[in-house]
Amino acid sequence: MSTEETYQEYYVPHSSKLPIFASLGIFLTVYGLGNMFNEMSAGSDSSFGEIVFFLGGLVMGGTLFFWFAEVIKENHSNLYSDQLNRSFVWGMSWFIFSEVMFFAAFFGALFYVRAFVVDWIGGVGERGPSDMLWQDYEPTWPMMSPPDPEKFPGPSELISPWGLPLVNTLLLVTSSFTVTFAHHGINEGNRKKLVNWLIATISLGIIFLFVQGYEYYHAYVDLGLTLASGIYGTTFFMLTGFHGAHVTLGTFMLIVMLFRSRKGHFSKTDCFGFEAAAWYWHFVDVVWLGLFVFVYVLGS
Repeated sequence: MSTEETYQEYYVPHSSKLPIFASLGIFLTVYGLGNMFNEMSAGSDSSFGEIVFFLGGLVMGGTLFFWFAEVIKENHSNLYSDQLNRSFVWGMSWFIFSEVMFFAAFFGALFYVRAFVVDWIGGVGERGPSDMLWQDYEPTWPMMSPPDPEKFPGPSELISPWGLPLVNTLLLVTSSFTVTFAHHGINEGNRKKLVNWLIATISLGIIFLFVQGYEYYHAYVDLGLTLASGIYGTTFFMLTGFHGAHVTLGTFMLIVMLFRSRKGHFSKTDCFGFEAAAWYWHFVDVVWLGLFVFVYVLGS
């Protein structure tokens, strides 16, 4: 094998201000989110945190738009070698792996509380009663009776897994098939099939988000299940809320793929942008199956 075949050129773009704007967007988003939490905990009516948070989101969104547009332009200009394309594959693979670890930490927190903390506080086993007990505490999961009902009101009942959560499960499982059918459209050179199945996948994702929004409204208004409902409320909204944020991001990614598909992008040999979005979407679907089992079915 010759040197040219072993080592390919690795395209390095000219200096860009986009990383600076990305850093600014991340800073404003995190700073604004922190201020929002502080304002909520202090009972303040100030909207400073919200303004900074949304400003950071706009800066970050605009930066990503121009950044990815530049990457697409470079790809269509044939500036990327096979070696560089492999780096994109590995980059997306490690990104999804980091997201797996992200949710593993949250699932680990849920498991730790359910399997150990509840029994430890309740004095189950050799430890004996804990000095952290409160009146009417029952060492069972989910914890429906927080220590201070006035400050931390518990829910009147839990969300049934066989209602809205089951609907959302069917929506996401179906969307995994539709995005796969769209990928088949690329491999078959069938642009109409690609676009139609992408539209179906995006529609399912949007419907999922609306159903989850209604579920949150039902939980807050009808059941009294809120972020203040003790450890069960915080773990429930932490897991399902972050997953909803990932579905939102995945839906935006697929919308971008739809616009690119309509412009004639993607072929059987050049479609990693679509494949990366599809990988992410499948990851989101698998995480939801875990949520449905461990949060809704086993948690009710």
